[in-house]
Amino acid sequence: MGASAARMAKRRGHAESRGREGRDERPAQGHGQPRAAANNANDCMLLALTMWLHVLATRSVSMTPSTPTPAMLSWIDAYVAAQDRAIRSVPIAEIAAVIEVVKKAGREGRRIFVCGNGGNAANAAHFTTDLGKNASAAAPRPFKVLSIADNTPWMTAIGNDFTFDDVFVRQLTNHAEQGDLLIFASVSGSSPNLVAACRWAREHGLETIALVGGKRGAVASLVDHLLVVEDGHYGRVEDAQMNILHMICYAVCELGA
Repeated sequence: MGASAARMAKRRGHAESRGREGRDERPAQGHGQPRAAANNANDCMLLALTMWLHVLATRSVSMTPSTPTPAMLSWIDAYVAAQDRAIRSVPIAEIAAVIEVVKKAGREGRRIFVCGNGGNAANAAHFTTDLGKNASAAAPRPFKVLSIADNTPWMTAIGNDFTFDDVFVRQLTNHAEQGDLLIFASVSGSSPNLVAACRWAREHGLETIALVGGKRGAVASLVDHLLVVEDGHYGRVEDAQMNILHMICYAVCELGA
């Protein structure tokens, strides 16, 4: 019995040893999964980076400007030449006279009203900004300048309840007094609301300056100072008019009021 028990105990010991060795040889559950997930994530990131670099390379190629055609170069050259002729068609002595009118109005504290339609409404706002900010900073006293082409609620109320022809006149009625200055730009020179504003200004003792295109229009006979850009192209005329409005402002900034 003693020998038999010893043999059975020995066999159990061998079995337990083999069990422990088998368990030691098997990898711990879950240890390989994070490593595999990390590898997959790295692969995805590399793929995404590769795709993004490809997109950037493709976009860079597509954004490279093409060589301009001779027709395009010729058109630009002709446009620039025509623009130069447009601004040079206005006598510089007449521009200088208008600059002095604006400077004098500023020194005397008179109000300056500016208006226009479409692109020249934008030019009116631009000029008002430059005269009210930059030129005013260089002048002995700030310019009392106001664009009456900017108040959209008021203008649409006038147009809706009365007539669009009165959008400037009715604002002048509220603000303007004898001796004040009205400045406006127009390519045609015949916009009904500008003609109405000119007539009202003349009747109420305002001084007037008009910048117009080659057609001159109905306002030509109604204003005190007329600057004519001898061209009928809307883009060129409006650009030349803005050039002149800039000259007014920068004459004050660079030469004094």
